[in-house]
Amino acid sequence: MRAEERRESRAGWLFVAPALAILLVFFAAPVAVGFLLGLTDVDLYAFGGPGGWRFVAFRNYQRLLTDPIFWVSLRNTLVFAAIGGPLTIGAALGAALLLTARGVRLPGLFRTVYFAPVVTTLVAVATVWRFIYLPRAGPLNLLLGLVGIPPINWLGDPAWAMPALILMAAWKNFGYGMVLFVAGLQAIPESLYEAARLEGASQWQQFRHVTLPLLAPTFLFVGVITTIGYLQLFSEPYVMTSGTGGPNNATLSVALLMYKQGFRFWNMGMGAAIAFVLFLVIAAVSALQIRLQKGREE
Repeated sequence: MRAEERRESRAGWLFVAPALAILLVFFAAPVAVGFLLGLTDVDLYAFGGPGGWRFVAFRNYQRLLTDPIFWVSLRNTLVFAAIGGPLTIGAALGAALLLTARGVRLPGLFRTVYFAPVVTTLVAVATVWRFIYLPRAGPLNLLLGLVGIPPINWLGDPAWAMPALILMAAWKNFGYGMVLFVAGLQAIPESLYEAARLEGASQWQQFRHVTLPLLAPTFLFVGVITTIGYLQLFSEPYVMTSGTGGPNNATLSVALLMYKQGFRFWNMGMGAAIAFVLFLVIAAVSALQIRLQKGREE
């Protein structure tokens, strides 16, 4: 390697060194510590002295994989992400298309209104939605009663508790994706639509052959971010079910199970093992999404 190339290489490493240091301190190191902590049976009392630490190898992971409650929480988490993710992304894209349509009035006002739930605290949102979901006096059941549907115990019936959380989460989070889709739509040159109209393309054909392909990078980013957030499902069941994950574990998520093991039962080793398994699941799902998107582009 010539001297000039070596200088350029050193300069490049100096430029990326701060970012690499941040990733090492706030990402790689916590993941490694979490994995090592999952190999012990440490509890909160053991942090007071090193004598309470005991190495148990992969016993926590073996117990975890044979625990039916873990598989229930994993199923709930995957269902929440598989249904809530596309629903949220679809609502975000629909809102973005409406806000960028020709002739729409006060688009800035509507963007603010749609984005407001994203920055609203979950406690406030949960208070409102718990009122909406009231079995007898809730507005949602009153509306269903107008069309002859009997009242539903949204948060008390295991069959309806997860759909209730999905609906609330989609309403709260679609505004973030909407802002990104609006930016992506505004970046598409109008000349492409004009050329499509000259070729006789309908509105649907323009959307399918112009809008969707050019929004592919935005879809990938929104999809990955939304999926990662939904796989970390915690706040919604914690607030809406008072931290129980009920009824009958119908809303118990992996993150909530991790919290209960680590901070309610004080089993930090098992909690760390659950956290590392959740990390692997998120990494695998994210890699699959990126791979599928690259395959469609190719």
